[in-house]
Amino acid sequence: MDLIKEKLHKRTRRHYRVRRKVFGTSERPRLSVYRSLKHIYCQIINDVDGKTLVSVSTQTADIKSQVGYGGNVKAAEIVGKMIADEARSQGITKVVFDKGGYKYHGRIKALAESARKHNLDF
Repeated sequence: MDLIKEKLHKRTRRHYRVRRKVFGTSERPRLSVYRSLKHIYCQIINDVDGKTLVSVSTQTADIKSQVGYGGNVKAAEIVGKMIADEARSQGITKVVFDKGGYKYHGRIKALAESARKHNLDF
């Protein structure tokens, strides 16, 4: 049990360290990613106003119908595509990427590359 708490503590420390540098403005909001074992969540946040502009996860009905299980790379790619489409509909083209203290690997990488592929610039 100590190992699990230690891993979570290290991730939150990494996340705070990144958050000191990464800040979302109205021109370039922050694309924040959270990864759990079963799902992946991402939202575009304007930190100046403290408001979430766009939010997509594997638990939304549209994505849940496309993917049975939300904890794999395929689901992360679909979430990346959906967040890019939603952002474009809100008029957002440029964001700063906040990987949430996770390694840029696997599902996080798949989500980021899918969002970039669908014309979200970061």
